[in-house]
Amino acid sequence: MVGERTSLPAFVAVSTAVFAAGVAAMALAGTSMSAMAGTPMPGGWMLAGTWTPMCGQTWPALAWGFLTMWTAMTAAMMSPSFAPTLWRWRQAVGRTGAPSPDRLAALAGLGYFAAWALIGAAIFPLGATLAAAELRWPELARAAPAASGLVVLGAGLAQFTPWKARRLACCRTPACHAATSPGGALRRGLALGLDCGACCAGPTAALLVVGMMDLWAMAAVTLAITLERLAPGGMRFARASGVVAVVAGLAMVARAIA
Repeated sequence: MVGERTSLPAFVAVSTAVFAAGVAAMALAGTSMSAMAGTPMPGGWMLAGTWTPMCGQTWPALAWGFLTMWTAMTAAMMSPSFAPTLWRWRQAVGRTGAPSPDRLAALAGLGYFAAWALIGAAIFPLGATLAAAELRWPELARAAPAASGLVVLGAGLAQFTPWKARRLACCRTPACHAATSPGGALRRGLALGLDCGACCAGPTAALLVVGMMDLWAMAAVTLAITLERLAPGGMRFARASGVVAVVAGLAMVARAIA
């Protein structure tokens, strides 16, 4: 117990540093992106440079830039809700008598954010392909604002489903497998990250179509995820954020077809 108490301040400091670094990186990236001119699209919207290479930029460089922004975003968004889970896991490992529980917790955290990086790696080619199609076919580009509203609407409705309730229950009370080896810790973190990604699929999709560089939207999604994960009666907060997303999605569709 003494070891756990003495390591808690360091754990909180590291978690806070990860969160602050993610926010700072997103702010810097947002400033850089705001200096770039987007591509005007049929339908009166701008295609961000996140999905299309600038003059002289290679596709690998664009993908790396996206993954860098994505990792910073997920570090900032998920740290507040993931840190308590990781601390409980570290305590469980410590009770087994395993050596270096802090190192194992760090590896689990690395596995967690690696899972989110893999999710980003899967998202990028889909977003880049859709952006290329919108550039090629004006009809598709004109439908994009309404489609974005439907995505936000669907994300909101998903917050009311039994599937969401099951995924959220798993994230709020994850099975605490106290892995005592580095490989086991990495795998546990990876599993937690993939479970978390599934639970956050709706808010993440909404953020992607609204704009992942919108710091206000990111802050709202971060708050919603943190409340549904940590606050008593988390499903009530999930439904409340669902109501907000449904209203926002309907407004986006109405504006697009007006």
